[in-house]
Amino acid sequence: MLTEQRSYRFADLIRHGEVEGDRCFRGRRDDPLSAAGWAQLEAATGIPVPIEGAIQGSARSAARSAAKGRIKDRSGTVAWDRLLCSPAARCARFTERLSERMGLPVEPLEALRERDFGAWEGLRADQIPLADLSRFWADPDAFDPPDSEPFRIFRQRVMDGWRQALEGGGEQLLLLTHGGVIRVILGALLGIPSQRLILLEVPTACRTRLRLPTQGGLPSLIAHGRPDV
Repeated sequence: MLTEQRSYRFADLIRHGEVEGDRCFRGRRDDPLSAAGWAQLEAATGIPVPIEGAIQGSARSAARSAAKGRIKDRSGTVAWDRLLCSPAARCARFTERLSERMGLPVEPLEALRERDFGAWEGLRADQIPLADLSRFWADPDAFDPPDSEPFRIFRQRVMDGWRQALEGGGEQLLLLTHGGVIRVILGALLGIPSQRLILLEVPTACRTRLRLPTQGGLPSLIAHGRPDV
């Protein structure tokens, strides 16, 4: 039971929604969100967000009056006071519209990009030699796809970005990012070895909520999953 709410801060990690194109290894490749993917992110954040153009009229006034992002989502929960995202369009475009809706700046963070899969970029799993794919899933530390960002460097980059995000302050953080990034953060915080990260299901628009003590102690995973659209 929490007795001192002020001694905690919270972070929501949300994976981008469904994108246009086939299911494939998509790291630096940056296909846009589909209409369904946009709707998934609206459901994940609980906040309706216009797809095109800046907010106008009464909606703009409402955003200005929402001091420091203290508007509420559909569940009545107070929303975020910082918005961070991967610079990839499938993350940044929605976050930019959300920032207009909330009256908050958006903070693109290069460290929150997905891993570069090198020669596997754009390939479906059935287009990759089964032996290589099996080695990749079994232990990402021991096998890197050809010309890819090495997993150890990817992991270090992500965790450097995570620390940078926390050092920037805020009590309620949103990070809109990628499945691989979320797995790495959860693995580090919860002590999950790299060989088991693939067992963490992170579907499109999955929302992961973390409770982070501000003065010592361990972080807690308090929610993980995708709301129905």
